[in-house]
Amino acid sequence: MSLRGSGLRRTAAVILTLTVTVSSALAQTAVRIDPAPAHTLSFFTHAYETRSVPPVNLANTSRLDSLIKAGNLYLSAQDVVALVLENNLDIEVQRYAPLLAREVLRRALGGGLLRSVGQGVASGPTSVSLAGVSINTNGSPPVTSAGVNSSVLTQLGPAIPTFDGSITAFTNFAHTTTPQSNTSFSGTQSLVFDTRTLVASYSQNSHFGTSATLSYTSQYQRVNSTFYSLNPFTTANVDLTVTQNLLNGFGRAVNDRNIRVQKNSLKVTDLQFKQQVITTVTAALNLYWDLVSFTQDLKARQDEVATAQQLFENNQKQVQIGTLAEIEVTRAQSQLYAAKQDQLISQTNLLQQETILKNVLSRKGVATSDLADVHIIPLDRMEIPAKDEFRPVDELVSQALMNRIEIETDKINLESNRVNLVGIKNSLRPTLQAFAEVTNNGLSGDATPFALAQGGVPVFAGGYGSALAQIFRRNYPNYSAGFSLNIPLRNRAAQADYVTSVIEMRQNELSLQKQSNQVRVDVQNAVIGIQQARARYDAAVQARLLSQQTFDGDKRKYELGASTAYQVVQDQRDLASAQSSEVQAMANYSHARIALDLALGTTLEVNHISLDEAMSGKIQAPPSTVPAAGPAAGQK
Repeated sequence: MSLRGSGLRRTAAVILTLTVTVSSALAQTAVRIDPAPAHTLSFFTHAYETRSVPPVNLANTSRLDSLIKAGNLYLSAQDVVALVLENNLDIEVQRYAPLLAREVLRRALGGGLLRSVGQGVASGPTSVSLAGVSINTNGSPPVTSAGVNSSVLTQLGPAIPTFDGSITAFTNFAHTTTPQSNTSFSGTQSLVFDTRTLVASYSQNSHFGTSATLSYTSQYQRVNSTFYSLNPFTTANVDLTVTQNLLNGFGRAVNDRNIRVQKNSLKVTDLQFKQQVITTVTAALNLYWDLVSFTQDLKARQDEVATAQQLFENNQKQVQIGTLAEIEVTRAQSQLYAAKQDQLISQTNLLQQETILKNVLSRKGVATSDLADVHIIPLDRMEIPAKDEFRPVDELVSQALMNRIEIETDKINLESNRVNLVGIKNSLRPTLQAFAEVTNNGLSGDATPFALAQGGVPVFAGGYGSALAQIFRRNYPNYSAGFSLNIPLRNRAAQADYVTSVIEMRQNELSLQKQSNQVRVDVQNAVIGIQQARARYDAAVQARLLSQQTFDGDKRKYELGASTAYQVVQDQRDLASAQSSEVQAMANYSHARIALDLALGTTLEVNHISLDEAMSGKIQAPPSTVPAAGPAAGQK
């Protein structure tokens, strides 16, 4: 009876733990699992009722609408980060990962096999045109929800018992007629039994490899023979059977391994969500700064067209008054068409970039007309600091090794491999079980005339309570105990499983070292990338200044009649190209800074992102103030 109480207390503790865990999850995440509706019998039936998962929410937060005014969507980098955390579908998908992992933990606490659930980290979108510095500094594959559990509903090592206790009830009503070859013993030619049988049992397995079954059996029989001392009569017994694994399947380390592995999986899913936030925010910021560069590039192309248009009109006037050859009009017109083509390409890039960015910031993408028709006005300008100051590379690498999610994930997976290895090693042992059984019996019934004629009322005469009293007084006990030993010959499968698992663990150890090496490469490349981006920016600035000086000089010469319109327009095209190169160099520098944050694992800190807010999908920071009159593109 004490074993039964222990099982009930353990089951109650598991339910309480899961209730607290899920309640904590519901407080932090926008997605949830609702309990079954309460009713009068909920205490008895809640374990057999389904819990509901609400449908997905495809409505954007109010932040997006607050940033739209007069057909324009005004965005700062801070707004982009907030909208991504609130509305991006890749992040919303990963919000389910902790809930999925907790449900698998619930399954493991009951002794079930582990399931591989969830989806891997989705890579973010890329810009329409991205030249220069690569933003992908992560040389490892994306973290997946199956990082710890690589198999689905399979198990190596000793079978893990079910930890949820079970109650079994059986009843049977039977009528049997048996012809008799010797009527001297039965007193009838056919022996007829009417039988009612009831069996109830409770079974519980422990984490140490112990299994126990407490059962009660009662059988009521009525027979047509006159040679029975009791008729009808009831036999009853209470039986307790305990079995303990002593070698194979012994100990908490073996039987709890799935629970410990799944607890590690909970850590992995948290890291996976963090990785998804970093990946998506990084991609969105790169999209935003490219949009800023495309906006500035379009303005440079518009200036180019305006200059070409002005010179074309001037040439037409001069041809009309006879001070300029007609061929100059043709040349100016050709340059005007070329400038308009450059402007069209730049405008196309900007519109496509807007579409990509809006799709990242909205749950329904550009499917809704209110978002499909708006234009994005960036409120930030790209600014390059006067100088870059870096700590020594070794310090940056040490910081990256502490922050990078891939390193922490690999360490957790290695720990899970070691936990599984304990169970796989245990399967090498023979199966040795100790068992003991105690049974208390009872018998009662109505005394028959045959019994009274034999010498009085039998000691078993009485009602059902008499049989129960005999059981609890232990008047008729049975005892048995023993050992069971099963020794597999050669044991090749268990040996192969153990060696295979050790080899896989060695491979994972090497992968961890490889990942650490890659972190150093990522950090060094990111630092080099910033240095390269600054050098390209400095060169682009000088090229733009020289182009500006050339254009200003030739324009003055043209006004004095010492140059041609063709040369002035060509200078304007060169200046626009130089301005475009400068803008692209600034975008490349922004990408390089974002890549360094990614390599160091500091993306969340740099962008002031709280994981609790990201998990809930509710950002406390207010949206940017939409200007009363639209600012110039790229101005703040």
